[in-house]
Amino acid sequence: MAIRTATVNDPVGIHARPAAEFAQAATASGCAVTIAKQGGNAVNAGSILSVMGLGIKQGDTIEITVNGDNAEAVTNNLISTLIEN
Repeated sequence: MAIRTATVNDPVGIHARPAAEFAQAATASGCAVTIAKQGGNAVNAGSILSVMGLGIKQGDTIEITVNGDNAEAVTNNLISTLIEN
């Protein structure tokens, strides 16, 4: 299991395109992945609507939790997916 936090830098937060790319990467990983705003409830990271429903804006801190094989590598990949958008 791996847990990481990151701050969202995109001026528009996690909108449709980055949410879709993140959800696809989470699903493709084969791991159980959740995402939450810091202090909030975690949602299934493989669901675009759930990720968008968090209403993540620029400056928000998020927490990603990954359970499964290669959890550390998957977490690093997912963080980079969000940061590059």
